[in-house]
Amino acid sequence: MTSRTEPATPPSAGPGPVEKDTWETIGRLARRFDAHDDARGLDQAEQWTLQVLKISEETGETSQAVIGARGTNPRKGDSHTWQDVHAEVADVIITGMVALARMRPDDAEQYLGRQLAAKAAKFLLAVSAADRPSPGETA
Repeated sequence: MTSRTEPATPPSAGPGPVEKDTWETIGRLARRFDAHDDARGLDQAEQWTLQVLKISEETGETSQAVIGARGTNPRKGDSHTWQDVHAEVADVIITGMVALARMRPDDAEQYLGRQLAAKAAKFLLAVSAADRPSPGETA
């Protein structure tokens, strides 16, 4: 947890393995967690369930960071910065990507691409239509 006045410092300034190939890194993480859970004797459904619950845990940490950045908990005050929120949002995204890679190891990247395209088409079409003038209206 970073205090409100401390700047968040990234762990390294240079490019790391994630910049080279995000999905390769996500796949490596997924395989690492699969091996760990296999060694613990967890079946696939248990592994997937726990990974999805991990997304909820990370989302909760993001919520705590927002509350801390806004200072809305009188007992804790300004306990977080918006940089903390950014880091927690990244954790949610990474955890979600790892979950998808664990459940769809052969096509997680393509599946996410298709899902993104489908969702974006719905929302971007709605925005485009809202931006257009009505029939008979001048721009």
